[in-house]
Amino acid sequence: MSCELDGRKESCLCFLKQTSLRSGPLEGQINGKSMIFCLRLSLILSAFLSPEKEAETLPSPPCSPSAVPPREGNTVVVTPVSASVSCFYLPQGAPVPRSTAVGQVIARIEATFANFKEQRATIHDMGKVSKACGCPLYWKAALFHGAGGETTGFISASSLVDTWNKLSLSCFDESSKFVYLLAKRGAAYLEQEDFTLLLQDIVDSHPGLTFLKDAPEFHSRYITTAIQRIFYTVNRSWTGRITASELRRSNFLQTLSLLEGEDDINQITDYFSYEHFYVIYCKFWELDTDHNLSIDRRDLARYNYHASSERIIERLFSGAVTRGTSAQREGRMSYAEFVWFLISEEDKRSPTSIEYWFRCMDLDGDGVLSMYELEHFYEEQHDRLEAMGFEPLPFHDLLCQMLDLVKPQQPGKITLRDLKRCGMAHVFFDTFFSLEKYLEHEQKDPFAIHKVIDRNGQELSDWDRFAAEEYDVLVAEDSESEHPDERPSEGDLECEQLEVALETGKKMEKLVKSELAA
Repeated sequence: MSCELDGRKESCLCFLKQTSLRSGPLEGQINGKSMIFCLRLSLILSAFLSPEKEAETLPSPPCSPSAVPPREGNTVVVTPVSASVSCFYLPQGAPVPRSTAVGQVIARIEATFANFKEQRATIHDMGKVSKACGCPLYWKAALFHGAGGETTGFISASSLVDTWNKLSLSCFDESSKFVYLLAKRGAAYLEQEDFTLLLQDIVDSHPGLTFLKDAPEFHSRYITTAIQRIFYTVNRSWTGRITASELRRSNFLQTLSLLEGEDDINQITDYFSYEHFYVIYCKFWELDTDHNLSIDRRDLARYNYHASSERIIERLFSGAVTRGTSAQREGRMSYAEFVWFLISEEDKRSPTSIEYWFRCMDLDGDGVLSMYELEHFYEEQHDRLEAMGFEPLPFHDLLCQMLDLVKPQQPGKITLRDLKRCGMAHVFFDTFFSLEKYLEHEQKDPFAIHKVIDRNGQELSDWDRFAAEEYDVLVAEDSESEHPDERPSEGDLECEQLEVALETGKKMEKLVKSELAA
């Protein structure tokens, strides 16, 4: 069809050309009219022929309506949408090709188990197994749990190899592997009780805690303290469940790895320091007069000589920052909850502490501190200052100061983001419910930078500084109270026993025989 039309077009053009070249009296007019006619005819023929030609060269429609294929001559290349957008949500880490490394690990596992009696490993053998797997030393409890050793008391090479194969197929970084090994079967998160085996193994095997072997009554207290510190720092979502993503954003696994190369556990202040545990437990013991490991409002009010207001203490027992435990329902605070309180009270700069006190002050739970809520807490502070002989600022003047300090994005409403951004949250909170620290801030420039550097050149947090100072005070008090003619009080004796264990590790008989053991 196309060839036939092309032939007709060529014949017409030849005819017009011959006609236009004829001579005659009207030669000029004929030539002009012939050219116009020729052009019109050419346009008509082009319009008639072009649709058919275009129809012959149109490519087939793309497979996906959203993927437009690029044209390269007559070749059509279809690019799927999924190939151009890489996956960005990887909760188990970025996948890596299964390499010969997995086979090498399995070979090392089998070689290690060949040296064990009956080719079985107990928790005491897991150090060698952990190194064979290429893991940090103190992953040994996690590996033991992941391979089912907690139920049988031992694991075999086949059970660990099976666990490692499954782990290698679904977990691609340390955080996801750690959660997989330590979590309950089928769970993608870690709860508080999941850390018990790990921490008990640290207590039993770390050189810096050997003095606790003969004092099992303190094991549970140390483990509880460490677990609460882990969740306080790592569980940023406040869910009570640590995910691989939260673990990835924290320094917990790095700190756990440091335990292998540091015999003095007190040099690792994050999570595991025995000195920090000593300070926390002694502070709690001073308040827990009946020694049932829980305190009520009146007990907590005595902390730091009644420095905290009654209204903030009421909020602490309201469930604003607790998980509805049986102790909280009975109007009491457990030791685990006291760990959160003490760290938050002594370090109001940390993100968790800011969230902790914001929850307490946010009476209606709308995520905003209104002027009514600020006035509610300042009223008691105002009255206490007057009772002490000070002239407190009127609320309106104080409010102007606080708004200038925080500089909220929305006028008249202070959000959690505002407090974290301003860098002065500790001054803000102390102004409303911590009398002693409020007076300290009034005597110095709140914007002055006071940094304390440790021996490694790292800046100490407010909590690290407090724990170091209080530990020195407690040690000094214990030294002064050591008189043969005086019988120490029950609370002093408990703290003294902890100190003896920490310093020498040679007087465990006193701890084991102590009537104060839980």
